Amino acid sequence: MKKHFIGALVALSLSCPVLAEDGTLDQAANGYILLCAVLVLLMSIPAIGLFYGGLVRAKNALSVLEQCLAVCSIAILFWLVAGYSIAFSSGDHLFASFSGNLDKAFLLSVNSDSLSGALSEYTFFIFQAAFCAIASCLIVGALVERVRFSALLIGILLWMLLSYAPLAHMVWGGGFIDSTFAAYDFAGGDVVHINAAVAGIVGAYMLGKRSDLGKINLAPHNLTLTYIGGGMLWLGWFGFNAGSELTADAISALAFINTAIAPAAAALSWMCVEWIMYKKPSTLGTVSGVLAGLVAITPACAFVGPLGALVIGIAAGVCCVWGVHGFKRLTGIDDSLDVFGIHGIGAIIGALLTGVFCAPSLGGAGFKGEWTSIGGQVYGQFMSIVITVIWSGIASFIAFKVAGLLTGGIRVSDETEREGLDIAVHGERGYNL
Repeated sequence: MKKHFIGALVALSLSCPVLAEDGTLDQAANGYILLCAVLVLLMSIPAIGLFYGGLVRAKNALSVLEQCLAVCSIAILFWLVAGYSIAFSSGDHLFASFSGNLDKAFLLSVNSDSLSGALSEYTFFIFQAAFCAIASCLIVGALVERVRFSALLIGILLWMLLSYAPLAHMVWGGGFIDSTFAAYDFAGGDVVHINAAVAGIVGAYMLGKRSDLGKINLAPHNLTLTYIGGGMLWLGWFGFNAGSELTADAISALAFINTAIAPAAAALSWMCVEWIMYKKPSTLGTVSGVLAGLVAITPACAFVGPLGALVIGIAAGVCCVWGVHGFKRLTGIDDSLDVFGIHGIGAIIGALLTGVFCAPSLGGAGFKGEWTSIGGQVYGQFMSIVITVIWSGIASFIAFKVAGLLTGGIRVSDETEREGLDIAVHGERGYNL
């Protein structure tokens, strides 16, 4: 015990990890990842709920909070029952490149002595459960103000089973995308953001537009909540990105730094674009820029240098302004809170530019696998995006279609939509005016 304590103090003073012997628990790294898991869980409850809740009309504010809370809870239980095993177990079976097995279902084969690398497997489990939770909550933003609550829960649960866990296996579990295309995705550009954004836009297309869209003002009811939620998301994202190194070393420090640089750059680039286009820099635009930068740096944060993070952030801010305006006009889909415009476009930009700025000549960590050039790595990144979009699109359509069949439709009635989901569905008000 004394040995571990002294080692931890030395590690903290030198900003380096305590190196565990083979087959032993690294207590310092274990504690660090547990703290990171807390930060990632903070992103779901309450951060994303506040961010989304402030963007809807007052009559739907509590429904968004309830949807995020319920989805987060379902995600954690799904990860226990099957998700973790599907994503991170392995075996010799027909679909081994696309899915693990159920050897670790309910964690029945895991105990206090089980290790994942130098971490307790319990620690790795809860860290990854938090990722599943925030990815699932992101989908809510595309469907708010008109989705049937029961259909939402069933649809996202099926999406976790059909899309999130298999893609986690394909990218992080040694599956098809990783083994075939050697694509970089450090903390979830494909698995979390593109995956969730595609689910959101598929669900929004199937739902149809809000009945009041284009007829009355649908302005956010409380941007202060959105600002608070955005700030909490940035805070939690340090655990999301820096924690994905699974130890406290120089790589996690680089990921931490890049998680500060990229969103700062994206916030200012978004703000400047708005200032030029609309003559007024908005708080909503600037905090949306923060989120765009966080999304874009997620796949790249450990593989690019600070210069790469700066360029990725600037590009994300500019491109995601188009994502929330031009992309919506182009498709005509009512993605209520611009989930695809920010998470989809931002993650695609980040994933592609990872292939550029990972080059050693640009301060990056080098190319992955057999890739030896920027062109090769960008191709690998591009193919990972294509597979994620196709897989998630098909899985999401199936998930919401089945959910609609089981619940009598995925959309609430026109009367319920007019009254507001807070009262009509949940029997309560966010504000007693």
